[in-house]
Amino acid sequence: MVSTPPVTPRTTVPYPYQYQDPELQRDRILAAIDVGTNSIHMVVVKIKSSLPAFTIIDREKETVRLGDFADNGNLSEEAMERGIASLKRCRAIAESLQAEETLAVATSAVREAKNGHEFLERVQQEVGLSINLISGTEEARRIYLGVLSGMEFHSRPHAVIDIGGGSTELLLGTGGPHRFLSSTKVGAVRLTARFVTTDPISDEEFTYLTAYVRGRMEPAAEDLKRRLEPGESLQLVGTSGTIECVAALIADDRLGFVPDPLNGFQFTLEELQVWTDKLRKLDLAARLDLPEMLARRAEIIVAGAVILQETMTMLEVESLTICERALREGVVVDWMLNRGLIEDRMQFQRSVRERSVHAAADKYHVPKAPRERVADFVLDLFDTTKGNLHNWSNSERELLWAAAILHNAGHYISHSSHHKHSYYLIRNGELLGYTEAEIEIIANVARYHRKSLPKKKHDNYRNLPDKQDRNLVNELSAMLRVAVALDRRGIGAVESVKYYFDGANKTLNLEIQPASPHDDCASELWNLEDKKLWFEDLYGVKLVARRD
Repeated sequence: MVSTPPVTPRTTVPYPYQYQDPELQRDRILAAIDVGTNSIHMVVVKIKSSLPAFTIIDREKETVRLGDFADNGNLSEEAMERGIASLKRCRAIAESLQAEETLAVATSAVREAKNGHEFLERVQQEVGLSINLISGTEEARRIYLGVLSGMEFHSRPHAVIDIGGGSTELLLGTGGPHRFLSSTKVGAVRLTARFVTTDPISDEEFTYLTAYVRGRMEPAAEDLKRRLEPGESLQLVGTSGTIECVAALIADDRLGFVPDPLNGFQFTLEELQVWTDKLRKLDLAARLDLPEMLARRAEIIVAGAVILQETMTMLEVESLTICERALREGVVVDWMLNRGLIEDRMQFQRSVRERSVHAAADKYHVPKAPRERVADFVLDLFDTTKGNLHNWSNSERELLWAAAILHNAGHYISHSSHHKHSYYLIRNGELLGYTEAEIEIIANVARYHRKSLPKKKHDNYRNLPDKQDRNLVNELSAMLRVAVALDRRGIGAVESVKYYFDGANKTLNLEIQPASPHDDCASELWNLEDKKLWFEDLYGVKLVARRD
């Protein structure tokens, strides 16, 4: 058995991504939108597929402050209206520049709001834009990709810090696979709303704010430092509007002007400490008079400076370099990787989903050989029936593979109801490279590999965004049940399965090859008789198995 998703004889497309499509070899214009807690950012890029690389042809940014939550933990109606209006403008700009696709991700504010999914549905209906909700760790991974698209690390360890409105992402890498990713609920908007009531901030509030930031950021900072090899020195890269604003203040003070672009500008911890002390003593009106200071940034800059100062102190770094590429550029890079357009120094990221799934399976002690057998069986079934019983694409095939690898993860908690535990572990395991919606599908497919069929009364099934996703879960789960039955004893009794579809008689024939000529595979055949019923009902076919 191979350790990666197999390529079957029935397809020439390597799993999991398609590289062959000539349509992907032409130049493309793409828009990427980051729906954050404080601001909505968009970048429009031209992708030169032959290089491969992209150039930025337009940027758009608007401070909408989605993180202004109502008292009940919901996004306020006013904030949602601001967000929708901004996204309409972004879409209009993207269309005017002839962007053929607009990718959008939402982060901290939408993740945490009780009505976050309602906001996403409204955006879909009113703007015609589908937004992917990503986890904090996935946000950190894409920030890393964005930074790598604009900076060379020369195989030396670099920490990257991105201070947002609701969270701070801290990560470590050398330009190859990341060593560490983290997301902490410490953001400039969040902390200002919670701790700052005085203007200028009082000594008492400043002391409390500083102590809180240090307490919350210390675990991530210490964890990152533990990933350094002996003798390695750490360099720090900073992204996000908050850090760029601080850099602009320091640059104007030191140089008499603000470089444009700021990309590559460096400042020291000592300079930051001087400016943090200045900012805490200024009231809002005085902060607004500072160079490059926008009104919404002036409100939250003190908290942002404190986050940066304390994190740099804990990381024991003396300077920071600005990188103007971050999450939205990372969304573009991720899109390119998923289509096989990048073959250079970020080649490793192409298999990030695969590696993440295997890492989760190892974490939950899912035996390697059985999980790979089940994945082989179900992908063969998927490929054989494609075009006959279903028309799902390679993207859905990849989700099925992930569910097959992880379907028994729930044994880590308990054998009883382990399918339900599998759902929980997958749903909360922060698989990298996937959107929240994709993780929900993977978790549901694994959940229904045994026992009860999907029902709308099940909370996890109701969490699926629409009817198409529920149909996908139904059909992939039915396939997975067949594959699981073929490895009933988990000992590899069935060496291989050949599928033959008889369209005239609406029959799917399974020819089972045993691993041992003395094994009648009775347990597997018996279990298959039970597990195949849902598959037969969904697809309107008869499934007939025989031992070769």
